[in-house]
Amino acid sequence: MVEHRSGSPDAEAAEAEAPGAAEAPGVAGSTAEAGAAGTAESDPDAQVAGADPDARWLALLMHAAFFLLLGASLTRFLMRHPGEARTPWIIALSITLAVLYLLGPVLGSRPTPRRLTWLGVLVVVWMVLVVLAPSFAWCAVPLFYTGLRILPPRAALALVALLTVFVVAAQLRLADGFDPNLVLAPPAVAAVATAVFVHMQRQAVRQRELAARQGELIDDLLRTRRELAATERREGTLAERQRLSMEIHDTLAQGLSSQQMLLQAADRTWSADPDAARRHVRTATGIAERNLAEARRFVHDLAPADLAEGGGLEAALHALAARESAQAAGALTIHCHVEGTPHAPLPDRVQSALLRIAQGALANVREHSGATAAGLTLTHLDDRVVLDIGDNGRGFTAEPEGVRGARTVRGHGLPAMRARVRQLGGTLTVESAPGEGTVLSAEVPLTTTEDPT
Repeated sequence: MVEHRSGSPDAEAAEAEAPGAAEAPGVAGSTAEAGAAGTAESDPDAQVAGADPDARWLALLMHAAFFLLLGASLTRFLMRHPGEARTPWIIALSITLAVLYLLGPVLGSRPTPRRLTWLGVLVVVWMVLVVLAPSFAWCAVPLFYTGLRILPPRAALALVALLTVFVVAAQLRLADGFDPNLVLAPPAVAAVATAVFVHMQRQAVRQRELAARQGELIDDLLRTRRELAATERREGTLAERQRLSMEIHDTLAQGLSSQQMLLQAADRTWSADPDAARRHVRTATGIAERNLAEARRFVHDLAPADLAEGGGLEAALHALAARESAQAAGALTIHCHVEGTPHAPLPDRVQSALLRIAQGALANVREHSGATAAGLTLTHLDDRVVLDIGDNGRGFTAEPEGVRGARTVRGHGLPAMRARVRQLGGTLTVESAPGEGTVLSAEVPLTTTEDPT
């Protein structure tokens, strides 16, 4: 059945121009709105329209555009064809189309069989309505997006092409004659609308993929930061353990070793020379007092007790030399000499490291060298400070650092000193030969930033 036109030829001509000139801009506007809304609903898993307020409003605009076009088409038909026999059918089909369209959101966005059946029925009802009244053709625009949103790409393009053919045929029926604009305009609008929808859909997919990759990168970054923090904690723990082991070796261990030697000497001479045995015991008691002070200082702040008493490194070295000489009871004489004047107070870590090196070196001299004289020389230069410890003992054959470290049984002597100096950016050298004594030199630059560990 063909929709009849009423009125004069001029009125009919004006009516024929209406869909192409007046309705097309409105359709284009609703097309853009529907495309954006379609993109918002294109992800059935995420349900973007339910989570994004902007996407929800765009979806509502798309639905409003459909009902607006449906209502305008029905009103146009009733105004131009009042009282016709097909009017009840047109009204019934319009209501059916509206009800079917309202059922769409209820069925969801997944391409299930029930959803595909609903789409097929909706399209068939629209086609029948367009055959009876061509003015309903422009209701196809929202249907474009419904098909693009539900169907696979090829099936959706086929549906868009079919709907476009019906729109062109309906426009030609309303025209007085052949109009190229009516033939070309609907396919152009359909092509633009489809391209916009597909582009926005792909952009949405890219954004979701980008968000997923960003989430993975953030997880990797957090995991890397946790691993790095754990590694730094382990390295800090190992460095602190090494530092404490050197501190204990250069103080408590050396003191306990001296006490053991003195007490053993006292035990050997207790019956033959009680006075000498008592001197050994008193000397061991003095060493125990110093060790006790060192232990308490460890608990407090791990600073050397001699430095904590005030006077700086020079005073601490003089006190160390005097104490070691007294403990040797004439068997070993130690002199201390300071050259130069520091331009600024030495950093605490430098003072502590040099004092510990002096303590360890003198312990080695006392226990292993057989020397009768030793000297401490602290030299202040413009950019560095040098501590030399020399003795006139039996000496030894100096070996490379790696070989010496591998053969050392006691473990914390020279390796500990080298580690202390290395932490401060300095160097430790040992010069010795059999029968010619030993000279140990620790050089620390004053411009190097201290190791934070």
